[in-house]
Amino acid sequence: MSKIPVYFMPGMAASPTIFERIQLPESTFEMHLLEWEIPSPGETLSQYAQRIAAKIEHPNPILVGVSFGGILVQEMKPFVAPQKVIIISSVKSNTEFPSRFKIAKTTKAYKLIPTRLFENVETLVKFSFGSSIVKQRLVLYEKFLAVRNKQYLDWAIEQIINWERKAIDPEIIHIHGDADEVFPPQYIKNFIPVKGGTHIMILSKYKWLNENLPKIMLDNKA
Repeated sequence: MSKIPVYFMPGMAASPTIFERIQLPESTFEMHLLEWEIPSPGETLSQYAQRIAAKIEHPNPILVGVSFGGILVQEMKPFVAPQKVIIISSVKSNTEFPSRFKIAKTTKAYKLIPTRLFENVETLVKFSFGSSIVKQRLVLYEKFLAVRNKQYLDWAIEQIINWERKAIDPEIIHIHGDADEVFPPQYIKNFIPVKGGTHIMILSKYKWLNENLPKIMLDNKA
C-alpha cells in the first residue's frame, strides 16, 4: 500500500521547524513540509494559495495548517483536491475571529502595526505566539520564526484581518486548544478540543498530536 502524503504549513512567519516534534507512523504516512514565500506586490490570498499549492507533488494529499497556515490550506483546497484538510490553532471563517480582529478590520488599525519592529525577535514572538511567552523561551522560539521580511508581514497581517470567508466548510477538521489566547475557543464551533492547549500547542502538545493525528487522519476520530 502506498503511503499517505501529508503536507504541513506552519503559522505566520514560522519556519517548518515547528513540526520537528511531530512524528507520524512512517509505514502509513509520508511527511512533507511547506514554507512561506515572499508575496508578490498586490498578490491576493487566493493567488498565493495557488502558488503554494503548485509545490504539492502528490494527488489527494492531506493538508495540515497551523494558525495562518490553517487559513492558507483552506484557500489551497480548491487547487489541490485533498482527501482531508486539518487545521490546528486556527479558524474556519471570519465568523470565528475574536472581536479585536473585527475591530481592527473596521478601523484599519492593523495598518498601524509597526512591522519593522518585528525584526526584534521578542516583538515577533509575542505577536505570533501570544504575550504570555516568558523570557527564557525567547531563544527557543527564535529558531521557529524564520520570516521577518516586512513585505511578507504587512501582507500576512492584512490577509488575516481581511479574510473574506464567512461560510464554514463542513469538511474542515479543526483541532483547537481550550486555552488558545489568539483565537479564543468560545468563538470557535465544531472542533476537537485539546485540554490545556494554547496557541503554540504544535510545540507544547506534540505528544497529544502524535498520538491522535494518525487516528484523525485515518478516520476523523480522536
